[in-house]
Amino acid sequence: MSAHPLMTMPAWMLLGFAAWTAFLLLSTIGVYRLSRVLGGRAGMADFPADPVEGHDWYRRSMRAHANCVENLPVFAAIVLALGVGEVSGPVVDALSTAVLIARVTQSTVHVCLVQTNSVVTVRFAFFLIQLLSFLALIANITRQALPGS
Repeated sequence: MSAHPLMTMPAWMLLGFAAWTAFLLLSTIGVYRLSRVLGGRAGMADFPADPVEGHDWYRRSMRAHANCVENLPVFAAIVLALGVGEVSGPVVDALSTAVLIARVTQSTVHVCLVQTNSVVTVRFAFFLIQLLSFLALIANITRQALPGS
């Protein structure tokens, strides 16, 4: 069985990003809430969006998931433009892979580690990798897809 031609490396990385977003929600926020409800320590309506209450890691999980949700549409728009513009190549594949690796690492650092100045700096570095990868992908689209290029 051969791979579908539309499932490019950027499309796979976008799918991975979406899967990570769902996994992060289920494995942190979902587990926390469900265990509290099933354990009789909270009701279904006991989880206000603002202000977020609960253990520190739970609050970090909420923010890490929100970060994923905020950046997923940006990456999706870029992957869509890559496909429509038929922009591909090893640089595009590497940048798309960097986005997913940096996102997973950033979220993991956010959820699993107490947020000291050093940890936040590391977390920001992984966000910066994503942002620079987004910009480089946009530059590739612009360079390869514009008329006369």
